[in-house]
Amino acid sequence: MVNELEFEKPVVELRKKIVELKEYTAKADVDLSEEIEKLEMRLMKLEKEVYEHMKPWDRVQMARHPNRPTTLDYIQYLFTDFMELHGDRCYGDDQAIVGGIAKFHGLAVTVVGHQRGKDTKENIRRNFGMPHPEGYRKALRLMYQANKFGRPIITFIDTKGAYPGKAAEERGQSEAIAKNLFEMAGFKVPIVCIVIGEGGSGGALGIGIGNHIHMLENSTYSVISPEGAASILWKDASLAKQAAESMKITAPDLKELGIVDEIIPEVRGGAHRNIQQQAENIDAVLKKSLKGLVKLDPEQLIQHRYEKYKRIGEFTDLTELVGANK
Repeated sequence: MVNELEFEKPVVELRKKIVELKEYTAKADVDLSEEIEKLEMRLMKLEKEVYEHMKPWDRVQMARHPNRPTTLDYIQYLFTDFMELHGDRCYGDDQAIVGGIAKFHGLAVTVVGHQRGKDTKENIRRNFGMPHPEGYRKALRLMYQANKFGRPIITFIDTKGAYPGKAAEERGQSEAIAKNLFEMAGFKVPIVCIVIGEGGSGGALGIGIGNHIHMLENSTYSVISPEGAASILWKDASLAKQAAESMKITAPDLKELGIVDEIIPEVRGGAHRNIQQQAENIDAVLKKSLKGLVKLDPEQLIQHRYEKYKRIGEFTDLTELVGANK
């Protein structure tokens, strides 16, 4: 069953009404086709109004939707011959990150991504998609392998953040993420990162340094959750909605700021409505990205990555500032 969000209620109620009328028509042998047609037209207009004018907090809720497709969901539609690889060869196998080798339209690639669960039991096993340091070390091991054999790297980002527990800190959580950032910056193969849900803090950045960064239309990418920001700024987590609007964490905002390269459109009502169609939308953007990047030689790829991150943000030349104040 698909869980519905607060802002979707008018759409959901109208959908239910249409289903009820169709069922009544079938059972009572009454022709209500004209009324149903009118309601379906109204539904189309309402869906357009609701889903094309979503506010930042609505997008946050959509990114967290319990039925939102995960990395493994997309892998089965986007790639062939996927072989999952396990373990960091140091401590263990963190199931909050999955990865392996596969083929994308015949091209050998390495795929790495955060993995949430679909129910309580799996979420506990996957640690709710929050990796321990061994997860980032597993990801780095697979990326080292990709770099050695010249395979493009594709990452799927979907985590609230790296696990902040005592055990994770004892095993070097910060060091593991920092090393991934350092090493990914210098890999000599194309790296394409796609934010498919929540992109939270350093947990997202740990597999998020790439030549291209793309985001699904209703995903988020942020240094902290809206609830966390509200707690720090206003000492009140209930102001998360206000924080979400101020933080510029949605795909349209990040595209405007130059952090994201391309926004991947979602099917109406969210990616969970039609995973196959959503995968096709991702496929088109991914194909376009790799087509351009595979033409670059190793040094050009590193320079391309450097230039991308160099352009992010706004800078002021202090010498000009001092001169203007004289």
